[in-house]
Amino acid sequence: MADQILRESVFPGLKLLRRGKVRDVYEIEDELLIVASDRISAYDVVMADPIPDKGKILTALSLFWFRQLESIIEHHVITADASLYPAICRPYTDALQGRSMLVRKARPLPVECIVRGYLSGSGWAEYQEKGSICGIALPAGLTESSPLPKAIFTPSTKAEDGRHDENISFEEASRIIGRETAEAVRRLSLRIYQYGRDLAAERGIIVADTKFEFGHVDGRLILIDEVLTPDSSRFWPMDSYQPGAPQRSFDKQFLRDYLTGIKWPKKSPPPPLPEEIIFKTREKYLEALQRITGQGLTDIVKG
Repeated sequence: MADQILRESVFPGLKLLRRGKVRDVYEIEDELLIVASDRISAYDVVMADPIPDKGKILTALSLFWFRQLESIIEHHVITADASLYPAICRPYTDALQGRSMLVRKARPLPVECIVRGYLSGSGWAEYQEKGSICGIALPAGLTESSPLPKAIFTPSTKAEDGRHDENISFEEASRIIGRETAEAVRRLSLRIYQYGRDLAAERGIIVADTKFEFGHVDGRLILIDEVLTPDSSRFWPMDSYQPGAPQRSFDKQFLRDYLTGIKWPKKSPPPPLPEEIIFKTREKYLEALQRITGQGLTDIVKG
């Protein structure tokens, strides 16, 4: 199925800064090396079984979008060509190529910037209870997966590992990061979402919602982490979209639905994943890459 599966990176001689749910981050002097593993998480729990090639797919999609968005906002990527990394990385060039990025260090904002164009996930749950999302009132009578009258900015806390993010109001986000910064990331998030939504729509994909992360470098706001991937977004096929129910997807919702179906209690330990679920999850991620970029895994160009 894949020539290499990376569950957890091990690079002796490189300084491991942290392991996230998916990415391992190394410190290389004044820069960071971000390595996308094939781990997959659901409900804030990392599954025991990786998804082959997932890290490469996420890296390729993020690089595509970072390049597309350069006219809107600066990003943190220096290069994704492992042959150009610092000399200390040279022994690991083959392992790093295609699933890593050398990036500038940024001071991340302690909020996640979520934009919703459709009613789904935690937004749908909150709307059913309150008729609003993050303090933003919405029209009555909307159904699950309905398009919103216009895209909305709904920030959340950035929880520590093992805890759940919580939706917060714009006022709360302003209290955490400052009014000026909150207004800037709201404006940028909506603009980036609208650009990504329109480009994806040309290629048969609805971007229902997505998450962005920003950070400061030398006082400037830049786009960091990943962008418009199946891990950070809900991607729905346009040709089967029908509001009023959950949608087919090109993201990890397929895995979530399986876990819900087997009544897993959404806490560690994770259940073993059947081969069919692993294979179909990989195929969904790969189809998102192919539709959006026009490339397959063998076509991915160096950054």
